[in-house]
Amino acid sequence: MLKNLFVSDVRVKVLKLFLLNSDKQFHVRAVVRAVDAEINAVRRELENLNEIKLLTKRQSSNRIYYRVDVEHPYFSDLISLFSKEEGLGANIIDAKKSLGNVEYATLSKAFLRGRQSTALDVDLFIVGEIKVDVLEKLVKEFESKSAREVNFSVMDPEQFNYRKRTNDQFILKVLSQARTMLIGDEEKFGSVMTAI
Repeated sequence: MLKNLFVSDVRVKVLKLFLLNSDKQFHVRAVVRAVDAEINAVRRELENLNEIKLLTKRQSSNRIYYRVDVEHPYFSDLISLFSKEEGLGANIIDAKKSLGNVEYATLSKAFLRGRQSTALDVDLFIVGEIKVDVLEKLVKEFESKSAREVNFSVMDPEQFNYRKRTNDQFILKVLSQARTMLIGDEEKFGSVMTAI
C-alpha cells in the first residue's frame, strides 16, 4: 500500500529503515546495504528527505551520517503508517480474523520508537474475544526475530468498558499513552460509553 502512496520504492525502503530504527543513525553505504539499492538512488532519496527536514545529517571525517528527526511534524504519522506495514503491527492486522473478534488493537508509540519494555509498560493492547494462543504465537515470533520483548494485555469488551467507566488506573494509563491504532476506531476506543 505504501508504494502506492509514495512514488519511489527506494524512498519507501529508506523511510522504513529510518522510521523503524529512529534511535539509530546510518551512513550512506550502510543505507545502501540495508535497502539493497543503487547508491545514486539512495543518495537522491536521502537528500530529498533531508531537504524536507525529515532526516538530519552530520559529517564525521569522510562519512555523512543521517538520522530521522523525531521532532518533525510528520514523524508520528509516518511511524504509525510504517508500523502497519511492517513488524508486529502488520502481523496483528494480517491475523485479525484468526485472532478472533478484535474490537481494538493498539501499539504504544514509545515501543515503535524502540523503547525497551519494562514490566509497567503495555506495548500491545487488544480488546475483544481473542484466541490468546494465536496472539502469543504472533508475539513470540516477533520477539524472536526482533530480539525485543513485547508486553501485551488482552481484555474482553465488557471488562474494558467497565474499567473505563470506573477510571481504572491501568486503563487510564493505556488510554493516555501515545499509540497507533491497528484495528478499531480511535474515538470509540478513548470515549467512555454509559451503560444502557
